[in-house]
Formats: sequence, C-alpha cells, structure tokens
Amino acid sequence: MEIAQIVGLALVTTIMLLILRQDKPVMAVILSIVFSIIIFTFLMGKMTSILSVMSDLTRRAGINYFFLSTLLKILGVAYLAEFAAAICQDAGEQAVAKKVEFAAKIIIAVLALPIMIAILESLMELMPI
Repeated sequence: MEIAQIVGLALVTTIMLLILRQDKPVMAVILSIVFSIIIFTFLMGKMTSILSVMSDLTRRAGINYFFLSTLLKILGVAYLAEFAAAICQDAGEQAVAKKVEFAAKIIIAVLALPIMIAILESLMELMPI
C-alpha cells in the first residue's frame, strides 16, 4: 500500500512540477527537493527495519560487526550521493551531479579498502607459501 502512496505523491508532484517549471523554475526545484525529503523521511522506518535485521543476523552468525558497519556506510554513501545527484540534475546542474557521483565512487573505494585487505589476507593464509 505504501508504494501506492509514493506513486500517487510522485504523480501529483510531477504534474505540479510541469506547471511550475514554465513560470517559476526556482519553485520547481524547491518542490523537487521537498518531495525528495518527504520520500526520504517516509522510508527511514523501512531502513531502520533493514538495519535491525542485518545487525541481528550478523550477531547470530558471529560475523565481525566491522564488516556490516562498513557495508552499511558504503550503502549510505551510495544512496545519499544518488539522492544529491538527482537533486542537482533536477536543478539543471548535470556537471555538479557528475562531481557528486565521482566523489561518492572515491569514498566508496576508500571505505571498501579494509574489506578488500581482509579478503586478500584470508586468501594469502589459505595459499601455501
């Protein structure tokens, strides 16, 4: 049912954006940002549920929480960067959006580095010298 609410709100917002972009493009950008924030806050409860389940599974499986927290940070960077890039694109700033996406890729690579090192160290332990 929630998806129906999101789709309905998206359709109403899209129609309003089409009308506003002709006369007041600045208001259209503001409306787009407000819509994005509403959707983001609407889904925060769902994201909290996902985090809770993943934390519980990690604890029960006996996996180091460092790996889960790193993966969650990577997901957070990816989602926030996509969110910011979409807002920049809505404002007509494709160059800024591309810079946000590039920065996110670099940050994700840096965050993933400890996991890659741990995997490589595990592989080196398994291989005979």
